[in-house]
Amino acid sequence: MLLSYTFAPQATYRLLQLSDCHLLADKQGEYQHIQPYQHLKQLLLRYPATNFDAVILTGDLTQDHSLASYQHLAELLHNWQQNKATPVFYLPGNHDDPALMTQAFSKAPFYHHSWLNLQGWTLGLLNTKGPTPAGEFDATRRSALALQLNQLSTPVWLFCHHQAAPVGSFIDTLGLQQPELFWQLLAQYPQVKGLAHGHCHYAYQRLFHLPQAGDRQLQIVGCPATSVQFKQTADWQTEDLGPQACVWTFSAGEIPAVSWEFIGL
Repeated sequence: MLLSYTFAPQATYRLLQLSDCHLLADKQGEYQHIQPYQHLKQLLLRYPATNFDAVILTGDLTQDHSLASYQHLAELLHNWQQNKATPVFYLPGNHDDPALMTQAFSKAPFYHHSWLNLQGWTLGLLNTKGPTPAGEFDATRRSALALQLNQLSTPVWLFCHHQAAPVGSFIDTLGLQQPELFWQLLAQYPQVKGLAHGHCHYAYQRLFHLPQAGDRQLQIVGCPATSVQFKQTADWQTEDLGPQACVWTFSAGEIPAVSWEFIGL
């Protein structure tokens, strides 16, 4: 059983998903002609912590792999929630160093929990970091996920860094490797309703037809980046559309519901 965090019962939960911040040791440093720290700071100033019950960071938080970049993020999120204690959960992307993340995120509001228990929903945070920029979800990780899902009857929504289905651009070569094994696993668990990811620096939503699962479709949502967005091109091209993120609303009730909204400045 992986570490889980249980929220107090309430009818509705609002969560802020932040992804692909690409922060640097220098707060004024540049990534793709923007200042990623300032981008993120502006976004958080626009959307106060009092609006949210939790934050989920879905990877590529650093660009230069420095401890200072994570410490800047920790300080920023700590100061952001002066008026409301808002737990922050995180998972690694291909740029991240899990050891440095653990060091920088060692105390509240950060929590290294893989499963979040809401009233009416369970959220799972998956680690897809591998030895290359592409994603990996090997047999050990699949077994751990299956073990967890076997114990759950509530609707489940999963979060990870890498996309498991193609989006139609250059980054498809750096998506989750052997995705068919991942989808075959999820096809066995009808309580899994959707998957949200980062990595693509691109806001989109689509229904994905699960193999060997009849007519069942899974909702996929790509979270935009707080840094720059990636163009949907065959080669790597970026554009500054301002910092963006995704807001999630999970509701309990006779029929649990979920909705999401892409936000920016």
